[in-house]
Amino acid sequence: MEGNENLISAMCERGLTQAGLADAVNTHLHRNGYEGTVSDRTVRNWLTGKTRWPHSRQRAALGAVFGCTAEELGFVPPAPRCPATEPEDPVRRRNFLTATTGTTAAVAVPLIAQHSVGTSDVVRLRSGLDALVAVDAARGGHDELERRALAGAAEALEKQKLGASQRIRQRLFSVAATYTCQAAWSAIDDKRTDRARGLLERALYLAGMAKDPVAEMQVWNLYSSLSHHRGAYTEAVDCGYAAQATAIARRDPFYASLAHVRTALAHANLGDRQAAVRRLGCAHEALGRASLGDPRPIWTAFYGPGELLALTAIVRDKIGEPVEGEAASHQALAGIPKAFRRNRALATARLALTQLHQRDIDQACATASTVFTLMSGHPIPGRTRSLLGDYYRDLITLAPNASVAREWADRYRTEWSRA
Repeated sequence: MEGNENLISAMCERGLTQAGLADAVNTHLHRNGYEGTVSDRTVRNWLTGKTRWPHSRQRAALGAVFGCTAEELGFVPPAPRCPATEPEDPVRRRNFLTATTGTTAAVAVPLIAQHSVGTSDVVRLRSGLDALVAVDAARGGHDELERRALAGAAEALEKQKLGASQRIRQRLFSVAATYTCQAAWSAIDDKRTDRARGLLERALYLAGMAKDPVAEMQVWNLYSSLSHHRGAYTEAVDCGYAAQATAIARRDPFYASLAHVRTALAHANLGDRQAAVRRLGCAHEALGRASLGDPRPIWTAFYGPGELLALTAIVRDKIGEPVEGEAASHQALAGIPKAFRRNRALATARLALTQLHQRDIDQACATASTVFTLMSGHPIPGRTRSLLGDYYRDLITLAPNASVAREWADRYRTEWSRA
């Protein structure tokens, strides 16, 4: 049974969980004097396609929530029953067609010319993001990924000009914002920070035009990450708080968790241990309250317990707690999906750093070497290369004469030249 992709997409754009949609529909039903009987199970049946055509009152309430028709939300009305009729007189039918041929031809061209863009176009464009996210997860940011993302944004903006309604146009602005964010993230991962900054400025404009709090949250999350990689840690804190202030972060603890951990990382880089630990605690508490099975945009697929632990490891190491950082790194690697190879490589490099900062030189070098194995077959993304550079500098500072350190340095230079 196929799922209702249109409804899933609409819920993602509004940041609605199954329970949240049930509450919203029931609220509209109550306002119109009806009993609100929609439950999580009802919404789940809509999402899976088990219920293809809700009750008329529910359809009206859904229309009020999303500002579009049930058909635009992917629901399919039942086929009408054809009443039994007498066979039509062939002569009468031929005369009718002859009389109306001119009228049919006259209206055909205007109908084609007035064709506009609708929900199916939005869904098709959003589905194109899946492939880009998969490429990013496997090999990280690079020029081709950015080019494809910007092509998707350009197509969405062209379609926006033909949108059937203001709602459709806003949804296409949202799609363009998400594609532009993907391009910006590719530039961040490739350590082209100036390029990324310009793309995020564009994405923030598009998110505003879309009136989409999820896209806005995505932009501020990336701004915080960009500021971190630029060494602008005070700016990273400000961007983290801006992400926390978005409507979706206030409504959905999943997004709140991501915003909190970004802020924690920025505080740790500034040496503010108390603030970093406080934000880190908020991130774990929020993710514990989040419903991880709810539909969300594809770009959020990277974040979950594993990624939160990987970021926790960075915070703990930065505030001088490498033992706790090592423990978090091991837990992270157990939770990060195998498909997120780039993320696993980064978590492995961070694990090596925590071991190095405990002066466990042999183990740290063995761990760091596995990063090259994880990324075998693809160039190492700029962000990962930079982290390995940090490891190398700390290694020669802490153990300049150790034979294992010299061996790892030779491997590092060889791999660097290949990348």
